[in-house]
Amino acid sequence: MGCPCSKTEDKKEEETPKVYSWDRKDRPDPKDYKIEDLNGETIGRVPGKVDGQQFIIKNCQNCNIYIFDHSATITIDKCQDCNIFLGPIKGSIFLRNCTNCKAVIACQQFRTRDCKSIDVYLHCSSQPIIETSTKIRFGCFQYHYPELADQFAKSNLSPYCNTWDTIHDFSPMPDEQNWSQLPESAKVSDYLPLPTTEQFQSMKISTSADDSVVPLTLGGKKHKGSQSSLVAFFKDPSSDQRLRKFINEMRNEGSCSLVRTTEINMDAGMVTRLFGEDNRYISAATNGPVVGLEFAGANTAQKCQEVAQPLIGDSIVYLPQSPEEGTQALDGWKNLVETQMAM
Repeated sequence: MGCPCSKTEDKKEEETPKVYSWDRKDRPDPKDYKIEDLNGETIGRVPGKVDGQQFIIKNCQNCNIYIFDHSATITIDKCQDCNIFLGPIKGSIFLRNCTNCKAVIACQQFRTRDCKSIDVYLHCSSQPIIETSTKIRFGCFQYHYPELADQFAKSNLSPYCNTWDTIHDFSPMPDEQNWSQLPESAKVSDYLPLPTTEQFQSMKISTSADDSVVPLTLGGKKHKGSQSSLVAFFKDPSSDQRLRKFINEMRNEGSCSLVRTTEINMDAGMVTRLFGEDNRYISAATNGPVVGLEFAGANTAQKCQEVAQPLIGDSIVYLPQSPEEGTQALDGWKNLVETQMAM
């Protein structure tokens, strides 16, 4: 005998309407993730409004555009005379056919095609690429608002993995370089205005190097005859706070410049090859990625020692004992970074 309620259940199942993905009320509306065909407007998105979705900016002129959120990918097409801020992008940012724009961008991959006269303060975790583009100028990303660090984490971007200055040009000119670095004295606030419209009144923004989520780095520029040294911070609950304070103190001290920051995972073999058989370093490397700081300047190793000692507490930090040791450690560190980036 069959179950007396089976026919009733079958009837209920037949009467239940099917819900398809395009009918769902919670399905993202594409128009919420697009800015296009605007002229002379200040517009954008506040934290929580993009939330990791893909975004499109297209056909805008004389606009101030601010995306204060993290996204999957962003494309910017045919924009002219625009100021643009883009929060962390988990994937790629692609600028095409844009002219005379200024931007602050954090991303995994940066590409331009057929662009002219673009100034960009960049954080990029892979080698930035330009193609059939001219007069592109790069500087180091400098920005802060309370939600930004968490947005970096959600985008799997490390503030310390920043290769903003290692540009690859797919279409170089024989007698002219298509890209250059912005002046060392240039500040984000001089190039990109802060938003003043009602939409962004609650945003607490700073463009100070002391506040920036991404440390200010000099990039490939380095003064002739300067000494180069490596400082490495191993991860612990207090290391990031102490690392930030050390970077700011070194900048305020003034005799050395932070050239580049990188972050890599290290096993016991890597630690031993670079720092010797020191059990403190080997043990600390198991806590997570190690942050390497490349400094250049006069008496770099000595200055790093002097500034770091009062700050590092019980954190595990590699500090060079001499200029020769600092340079040798830096060369070894660069080889490890290049190997991991090539994998």
